[in-house]
Amino acid sequence: MGLTGKIPRDLGNLTFLVPLDLGSNNFHGNLPQEMAHLRRLKFLDLSFNRFRGEVPSWFGFLHQLEVLKLRNNSFTGSIPSSFSNISEHETLNLKFNSIEGQIPKVIGNLLNLRVLNLVGNNLVGSIPTSLSNASGLEALDISHNSLQGSIPEGIGNLHNMNWLGIQYNQLTGSIPFTIFKISRIEVIAFTENSLSGSLPNGLCNGLPILKVLYLSRNKLLGHMPTSLSNCSQLQVLALWENDFTGFEAWRLISEVGLLLRFRIEVLAQADSSSQLTDIRSKIIIEVHFYSFPLFISLLMEYGASNGICALFDLDFD
Repeated sequence: MGLTGKIPRDLGNLTFLVPLDLGSNNFHGNLPQEMAHLRRLKFLDLSFNRFRGEVPSWFGFLHQLEVLKLRNNSFTGSIPSSFSNISEHETLNLKFNSIEGQIPKVIGNLLNLRVLNLVGNNLVGSIPTSLSNASGLEALDISHNSLQGSIPEGIGNLHNMNWLGIQYNQLTGSIPFTIFKISRIEVIAFTENSLSGSLPNGLCNGLPILKVLYLSRNKLLGHMPTSLSNCSQLQVLALWENDFTGFEAWRLISEVGLLLRFRIEVLAQADSSSQLTDIRSKIIIEVHFYSFPLFISLLMEYGASNGICALFDLDFD
């Protein structure tokens, strides 16, 4: 809409408001305390503005609020524990702000919560085990923070989950095998942590609609699962920079299935640590893939003669 300026305090007098969408404007400054009077609000979108200041604790007074979107602003401070008072809350999107501190344990009390997006902040500490109590969660993305510790085992009990993103943090330990049994999940994105351990041999047996699997830049080891062909809807597979063994290009290709024909020149790398050291010279492999993104991700995996690479930016609103 292109509106500018600050939110007037008089807005708090419009107590009849149910939806309020001020997203994608040029508003700036702090949110006025008077907005706490908007007790009938169910939908509030303030995304893509220039708001600043701490995330107000008075959001906790808006007991009927179902959707709160504050993404792409300059909010600071911590996530208020008063959010736990919003029992009807379904969507909380704080993506790309400057929020600090830990993820409040009380977030797990929001039993109606379906979407939690905390990407691109300065959050620290561990992933609270209480998140496993939010049984309605369908999308959880806490990527691009500074979270430490391990992935809670209980995350695998969130059976409605279809999107799980924990990329670019400092997580350690193994991936709970229960995550690979969430039959509704479509995206698993764990790139660039320090996750270790092996993958279950039957990884794809419980993931019938998995489309994206990002596990690159970790410390995973062991043999590749033999069930990759069971991920029949897989579109993007990224596994590079781990410590897998027996990781021959043709073995993976034979697992992921055949559709579109491509010719790939796979070059052996001179580095003795390369996972392709058993390839002594250039070879040409005719392969088929489910989709072009998968083709690109495998080029990134093994290195193509023309240096093709790709960058996938996972996002949900």
